[in-house]
Amino acid sequence: MALASLPGVTTVLLACDDDDLAAVVDAAVVDADTRLARVTEGRQVLDAVDEVGADVVVLDLQIGNMGGMATCRDLRLESGAGRLAPQRIIVLCDRDADVFLARQSGADAWLVKPLDAIRLRATIDEILATEPTV
Repeated sequence: MALASLPGVTTVLLACDDDDLAAVVDAAVVDADTRLARVTEGRQVLDAVDEVGADVVVLDLQIGNMGGMATCRDLRLESGAGRLAPQRIIVLCDRDADVFLARQSGADAWLVKPLDAIRLRATIDEILATEPTV
């Protein structure tokens, strides 16, 4: 996954173990100015954030060994402790009721699946216009 940060290129890190969902995210975000890096387990996210120079982290609610909510909390705790740069985080929720959990986890934004490519792209653009949350 060695993707060095490129000037002028936005890097979206996706944590998702569902290939179909990953394909939807890829189609929605990848263009000349945006690239996508992917991990398939929540526990891989911390290392991947620095390795790929992530500008936005997109977490699926249900991922392998460490779900999206726990991964989001982990990112927030690490940045709060000064061990990781603050991150912009979007959580992909399975149902409307999961939005409460996304808020509690410290996510900057959330979307309920099934994903709409236009909404996903707009959400990414919207949070890129803000300062990352600690």
